[in-house]
Amino acid sequence: MKKFNGDRTIDGVKAWVDGQLLDQRLDIHRYTPNGYEWSYEGDEPRQLALAILAEHLGDAAAAKALVEPFMKAVVANFDNEWEMTSADVDAAINALRGGSLRAAS
Repeated sequence: MKKFNGDRTIDGVKAWVDGQLLDQRLDIHRYTPNGYEWSYEGDEPRQLALAILAEHLGDAAAAKALVEPFMKAVVANFDNEWEMTSADVDAAINALRGGSLRAAS
């Protein structure tokens, strides 16, 4: 099971997967030149959503299809420090697909 986490450090925001820096996945799509962020809706949280989903799903097209709802319902609600496991990501995806996890509008 993968573990995703993020933190605001003196050097800026950092996100990891299993202790390694999380690839922004600019090869799939560049929403912003500013890197990733969280705790609000926007391009930087969208980039983080793509990075998490692409790493978790291993499927660029599926990740892109889920970016917007995952960003709004999950990434925009992260605290300064956050942690998710693969099971948490699966639960969020299942809830989004089932309609029980609503994104803030």
